[in-house]
Amino acid sequence: MIDELRALAIFVKVVECASFRAAALALRLSPSVVSHHVASLERRLGSALLYRSTRRLSLTDEGAKLFVAAQEMMAAAERGLDIIAGKSAEPSGRFKMTVPAFFSRSPLMNRIADFARSYPKIHLDIGFSDSSEDLVREGIDLAIRVGDLKDSGLKSKRLYDMPRKLVAAPSLVARYKKPRTPDDLIPWEWIGLKMRNDSKTFVHKKGSTASINILPRLVVDSVDAASQLAIAGAGLATPPTFLVEAAIAEGILVELIPSYQVPSLPVFALWPANPGKAHLTERFIHFHQGLSK
Repeated sequence: MIDELRALAIFVKVVECASFRAAALALRLSPSVVSHHVASLERRLGSALLYRSTRRLSLTDEGAKLFVAAQEMMAAAERGLDIIAGKSAEPSGRFKMTVPAFFSRSPLMNRIADFARSYPKIHLDIGFSDSSEDLVREGIDLAIRVGDLKDSGLKSKRLYDMPRKLVAAPSLVARYKKPRTPDDLIPWEWIGLKMRNDSKTFVHKKGSTASINILPRLVVDSVDAASQLAIAGAGLATPPTFLVEAAIAEGILVELIPSYQVPSLPVFALWPANPGKAHLTERFIHFHQGLSK
């Protein structure tokens, strides 16, 4: 049983580090010893737990199920050790996150930097991508997601709301009659996002709402790229305020129909239902709640 528990702990570290070599360094073991324990665990269970290639590791279905259970075991052990050793006030460990790529220019970066300074023993591993990744399969502890969430079995916490603006370049605005209502925008050139639908909702300052369907000729998979294309005059866009407020102030972009606002989008933290690093997840969420913009 002791050998199996040791193998489980090593398996969890391999998944968290996404590498046998990195796990070996973290555990101060040789790569061959780490590989031996994982292989022994696979033989004991009669199932492959990891897909291996020269570039990356990924979990099999059986591996994903075991990883969740093993993380829960490790979390329970860490909580017990923290209570006995009194280490709760100074958390440590590796914390893997995924964040939308366009957030690299958002106020969230300041909070992450503050978090890193506040907890010097936590090693942050942050991936920036506008694509949604599988947290369990990729061994990710926490994800930042924007917009309404699908039912995924993950735990979630709403952090804040992200304001947006309806903007266009002056060169594009000059090609069309001045819009007064959202319906006037239907024939305009639009920049679409692959991760969002082609329906746009607007809220009037008096509280009423209006929705239109658009047919964007230009579709991209990057919010930042959509903002830059809007600046270049390629079409209308509804990017986050923090990406375009400087361009609006400089007159590079124009905010259209001020009497209507584009609804803010909720920003969520998501994490596995049985996280192996609950103490780190809870601290990160507490640190970031109430962030504006």
